[in-house]
Amino acid sequence: MRDLDHSFRAGDARLRLRDEGAGAAVVFIHGWTLDLDAWEPQAAALAGSFRVIRYDRRGFGLSEGTPERSADLEDLGVLLDHLRLDAVTLVAHSQGARVALGFALRQPERVAVLVLDGPPDETGDAATAGDEDFSIAEYRRLVADQGVDAFRRAWRSHPLMRLHTDDAAAHALAARVLERYPARDLQGAAEAPPPPAGTSAIARLTMPSLVVNGDLDTLVRRRAGESLARALPRGERVVLPGAGHLPNLDAPRAYNDALQAFLERQSRAAA
Repeated sequence: MRDLDHSFRAGDARLRLRDEGAGAAVVFIHGWTLDLDAWEPQAAALAGSFRVIRYDRRGFGLSEGTPERSADLEDLGVLLDHLRLDAVTLVAHSQGARVALGFALRQPERVAVLVLDGPPDETGDAATAGDEDFSIAEYRRLVADQGVDAFRRAWRSHPLMRLHTDDAAAHALAARVLERYPARDLQGAAEAPPPPAGTSAIARLTMPSLVVNGDLDTLVRRRAGESLARALPRGERVVLPGAGHLPNLDAPRAYNDALQAFLERQSRAAA
C-alpha cells in the first residue's frame, strides 16, 4: 500500500507529491499560482481506473525552491525516476502545459499521452503572437509595493483565475490553493519568459494529444488551443461549455468525462 502523501528530493528542493489509485500512470501538472490540490475533482473521479500522481511544482504550494522553467523540466524527470515510471500520461494546465510540452519535446519516449489544458501560445502563430493575458511585471510591482496578499486579491478577480461556477466547494478549493501560493517567482530576480516551442518542433510529437479549453476562457488561450491542436500530428481538441480558464473546477463532470473517455480510448488502442 503506497502512502498517498510524501515528498521527493529534486536537486536542492524537496517537492510535495501525492500518489493514489492503480493502473496506468497519469501525472497531473498544475498551473501558475496553483498546486496539486487544484486537481482534487479529477483525482476523485479517476483514481478508481488510473494511478493518479500529482505534485507541487518547485516553488509552489508546499514545495521548496524557486520556480524556474529549466528546473521544472528536470524535476519532472526526477519524479518519474523516483516512482520508477517509464512512459506516462501527462495532464497539464496553463503554465504547467508549457512544462509538459517542453518535457515531451525533450524526452518523448517518456510521454505516452499528452493532455494540455488552457495552454499558452506555443506555436508562435501570428494569431496569438504578442498577445498577453496579464503582465508579470505589473504583478511584481504590486508585490513589491503592497505585498503578496494584495497580489492574491488582484489575481483572484483576473479572468485566468475567475471561476464561473456557482459551486461553493469549487470556490473554497480555489481560495485555499491561492492562499498557499508563496509568490517566490514575483520576488527577486525575474526569469525571462521562454520563447514558444514553435510549430516545427511540435510537429515532431507523435503521441496522442488532447487540447482542452473552456469556452469562456480568454480569446488568447482559445486561439492558442486551436493553433496547438492543429500543430500536433495526433492532436484533438475539446471545448467545455460554461467553463473559463479553470475548466476542471468550473465543469468537473464534463472535464472528467472527456478526460476519462480520451484516456480509455488510448488504452484500448495501445492494448
